Amino acid sequence: MNKEKNVLVMIPGPTPVVDSIRAEMARPIQAFGDPRFVSDYKKLIDDLGELFDCNGQAFPLAGTGTTAMEMAISNVTKRGDNILIVSNGFFGDRFIEIAQRKGLNVDVLSAEWGTCITPEQIEAKLNEKQYAAMTVTHVDTSTAVVAPIEAIGKIAAKHPETMYIVDGVAAEAAEYTDVDGMNIDILFTASQKAFGVCPGMFVVWASQSALARRKELGTIPEYYVDFEKWLPIMKDPSKYFATPAINLVWGMAESVRLIKEEGGLKVRAERHRKNADATAKALESIGFQILAQPGCRACTLSVCIYPAGVDDAKFRASMLDNGVVCAGSLGAYAGKAFRLGHMGNIGENEMITALSAVERSLLACGVAVELGKSVATYVAEMKK
Repeated sequence: MNKEKNVLVMIPGPTPVVDSIRAEMARPIQAFGDPRFVSDYKKLIDDLGELFDCNGQAFPLAGTGTTAMEMAISNVTKRGDNILIVSNGFFGDRFIEIAQRKGLNVDVLSAEWGTCITPEQIEAKLNEKQYAAMTVTHVDTSTAVVAPIEAIGKIAAKHPETMYIVDGVAAEAAEYTDVDGMNIDILFTASQKAFGVCPGMFVVWASQSALARRKELGTIPEYYVDFEKWLPIMKDPSKYFATPAINLVWGMAESVRLIKEEGGLKVRAERHRKNADATAKALESIGFQILAQPGCRACTLSVCIYPAGVDDAKFRASMLDNGVVCAGSLGAYAGKAFRLGHMGNIGENEMITALSAVERSLLACGVAVELGKSVATYVAEMKK
């Protein structure tokens, strides 16, 4: 394929990066001890804490979402502790191996793909034994299911001994989250999803309870992800522990500025919700089924089950020929569905382009489709 061809990236992440964020990341490098960068980094740290209502500490650091998963587990559990993993799909299951390698006793609540574990199921499990922590994936990109984290937080508040960990990699800055208001102990995300920045940075928010749990543990075997190593730097970024992702810090700072300019997290969440609902109706109008059941559909992506007769590889190759990249599905739905991201900086124009490509790709796969039908459905829904 022509390297210069402009391709619209519509996968569950990384997501498109707008010009103003790209410009910030393209700034000439500065030393991490440069007073200008120190000031920029401290402002980002404080802004992220304020934006997500966390009275503990925000840790925006170099690394991936998987690094954040390890950071979350490492700082509130010790070998031999019990942990409850609430899994709504593939990435919820990833916590299992992380916890087992830590030497934790793992119990798993697994949902049928397309559904989510209910707060009532979680409450029943928490009443069975004492857990040091439980993990919940806010949005699992394998299923495009969103967990009811606020309702789960009310259950968690009855069990303060259990650290409530929320994997928000594919959710934050799209699905609404309030760390303190939802009784979350640890929340984390990554730069390349709804924040709309390049991959390479993660953010962990730790409540005061999580920070206190870390102190109770004393020395932990982990090094890079230890809260205690990073807290002095978060308080004063002129200090040094490990090199920050300087240009990504500027990119994340610009993303935060754009979120505030849009009206904050609630307004941004409403935009994502409206867009996701319109996208689902548009896809259903041309024969797709949405894997996630109504009531638990994420606003950041959709898993779209093909109409009969569609070859997955041929469909996605046609999408690429039409200038749009979508993602294959995972698990039992590999080859039976594709995943369409619609988060972060993706707007109506990008959705119309993607839906048009979907229609043409169905035609290329031999499926009779009325060209323009999904686009018309989407536009009509967005006008409501």
